[in-house]
Amino acid sequence: MAEDLFLVFSNPAAGREDEFNEWYDHHHLGDVLAVPGVTGARRYELAPTKPPEAEGMPEPSAPAHSYLAVYELDRDADEVLAEFLRRVGSGEMPLSDSLDLATISMSAWRARGPRRQAGA
Repeated sequence: MAEDLFLVFSNPAAGREDEFNEWYDHHHLGDVLAVPGVTGARRYELAPTKPPEAEGMPEPSAPAHSYLAVYELDRDADEVLAEFLRRVGSGEMPLSDSLDLATISMSAWRARGPRRQAGA
C-alpha cells in the first residue's frame, strides 16, 4: 500500500482570492476526496516570514505560490492523477476560473525512510 503525498501549489487569479478560497474549501476539496486513492487532504497558505540575514548566504527567493494542498494517497500517484484528469475532463470535477492554471504546479512525493521525531 502506497503512502504517497500529492502536492498542489497554486495561486488565485488576480483579484479573486476570496472566490478561489471559497471554491477550493467548499467544493474542490470534496471533489478531490471523492477520488479513489485519496485518503486525506489539507490546505496551507503561505506564512509570511523574514529569514535572518546570514553573512555569505544569499537571500532566498520569494516562493512562486501562495497556496499548497497536500493530498494523502493510498495507491499509486499516477493512477490517482489519471483519475483527477479524467474527472476534470468529463466535468465531474469542475475547476473554477478563479484558479490561475498558468502557475499551478503538481508533484507526487514518496517517503524516504521512516518518520522521525525530535527527542527520539
